[in-house]
Amino acid sequence: MDWLDRLRRRRVAPARTGRLDTAQARHVAALHHQGGFARLWDPGECAALLADPSVLADGVFSGSAAEPSGFVMSRIAADEAEILSIVVAKGSRRGGLAQALLAGHLARLAAQGVARLFLEVEEANAAAVGLYRQFGFAEVGRREGYYPKPDGSRAAALVMRLDLG
Repeated sequence: MDWLDRLRRRRVAPARTGRLDTAQARHVAALHHQGGFARLWDPGECAALLADPSVLADGVFSGSAAEPSGFVMSRIAADEAEILSIVVAKGSRRGGLAQALLAGHLARLAAQGVARLFLEVEEANAAAVGLYRQFGFAEVGRREGYYPKPDGSRAAALVMRLDLG
């Protein structure tokens, strides 16, 4: 069963997803700050990423909200892409928004001709690793000491891949 079959069989929370643009840079930066990352993105950096034609950025919107409750950003190079970041607001987690967000993003990447998608995730982030595995991502590598931790230690990253085409 490929990723699209898995996607069709998943029950995804009712939420709308859509492309993000530079007008949402400040909100994207605020969401990124909720992601628990050691290096936080500022609004200028988010605006530059959102303006980059090689970056596809999608948001997930709850109800009639004008601002996204989460976002995912990928950089496309030829027929491959890498997820740069994916975050759902702390108060909106565990409701299926990440599944809806990732499902919409995968469909848009595939429609743009992306055949392979990569990402890095902290090995100890069980929720994220579980989400990616549900969509068919497979571990293809490991980077020891990749993520800095607040206590000065470093955590391993799993490199995961999903074939879209």
